[in-house]
Amino acid sequence: MPLRARGCGERNAKLLPGMRPPVASAEDDPEPGSSPIGVETERLVHITTIPVTLGFLRGQAAFLRRKSIGVHAISSPAPELARFAQEEQVQVHAVEMARQITPLRDLLALWRVWGVLRGVRPVIVDAHTPKAGLLGMIAATLARTPVRVYHLHGLRFVTASGWKRRLLLLADRTACALADRVLAVSPSIRAIAIEEGVCPPEKIKVLLRGSVNGVDATGRFKPQMELVRSAARSKHGIPQDALVVGFVGRLARDKGIVELAGAWRQLRANPRLHLLLVGALDSTDAPPTEIMTALHSDPRVHRAGQVPVADTPPLYAAMDVVVLPTYREGFGQVALEAAAMALPIVATMVSGCVDAVRDAVTGTLVPARDIEGLVGALRRYLEDPALRAEHGSAARRRALAEFSPDAMWNALAEEYGDLILRARARGPERAPTGGAR
Repeated sequence: MPLRARGCGERNAKLLPGMRPPVASAEDDPEPGSSPIGVETERLVHITTIPVTLGFLRGQAAFLRRKSIGVHAISSPAPELARFAQEEQVQVHAVEMARQITPLRDLLALWRVWGVLRGVRPVIVDAHTPKAGLLGMIAATLARTPVRVYHLHGLRFVTASGWKRRLLLLADRTACALADRVLAVSPSIRAIAIEEGVCPPEKIKVLLRGSVNGVDATGRFKPQMELVRSAARSKHGIPQDALVVGFVGRLARDKGIVELAGAWRQLRANPRLHLLLVGALDSTDAPPTEIMTALHSDPRVHRAGQVPVADTPPLYAAMDVVVLPTYREGFGQVALEAAAMALPIVATMVSGCVDAVRDAVTGTLVPARDIEGLVGALRRYLEDPALRAEHGSAARRRALAEFSPDAMWNALAEEYGDLILRARARGPERAPTGGAR
């Protein structure tokens, strides 16, 4: 049953700039059995290609409800979509979207997204990731949504070539052209987007220090008790006295799995060393079969599979150092989560990672595709517990000081409010109509 607005309990909630106060009506009373989500004076729709991405928005919906914005989400059907609806108390709409370029399926997805927007009639559409960004911005334009935001999580074209690069570049440029505001998740992504002509500098900005949602370093992502570490290791068959290198992310070429496997072949000479892989195989960018077979057959390589973001802290607790040998990144959220857990990280000198990691302070940056660089950096941490502790502590201090979710939510709410005011100033064609409909 769809979630509906609640009655007078939150009628004094602070409104965003440009928003109208709620008007009492009989429709404010929820249907029997529905989940109350607060008075809606405006509606926001998040669009992502796959629902796993919605996990990075955890906590935003409750915050925005206090600002009298009701949140909806559109994403591909999957158990994660239902989980997001239940945990965040938002209404979700399942629309199949492929991550790859599939013209006929993309047209069908565009039609369905447009249909949802016509029904929901949001004041804001915030679309994330390349495919959902393109489809979402086109659909929102066709639906005459007053405020269109494209969240630039990364730039896939930087590691592509030929016709694929040209198509990906065109998709990003189109999404940016149709958006009223482009929010890059890191300063390095903003710089590349401007340099490559993806978006004009006056339209694209970074909120605070970057990231999508900050990191909950005082709650979910904080150093765990030894009991949690011990239980996580036991669950995955890792000895309690082992040294553990951890990887969190898609098992894909562009995440550096080939280089990680090469580094592992050298590092595994240390009999205490174990490798913990957290994430699912990405069939659209799969590493060579022989590499995955070798990792799978190694008794000291442990695969946790796909794990919801909310369930990763115990896995981080089982690790001693985190590795992210990626070819490209939007911000490097894994690096931020590792930092909150007081773990040092070895990452690559690529977009996103250079914002999430302070080299030689909170972790170590090495060139992308550099196996020897990975080996050297990981070995330094594995052989020096004091260095691990020093960089891990510095990383957590930075996460606490610079990446608070509350600060990010406030900055995002202010941005939404400013965009609503601008839309209202443009006149009735794009002005928000206001009120839960």
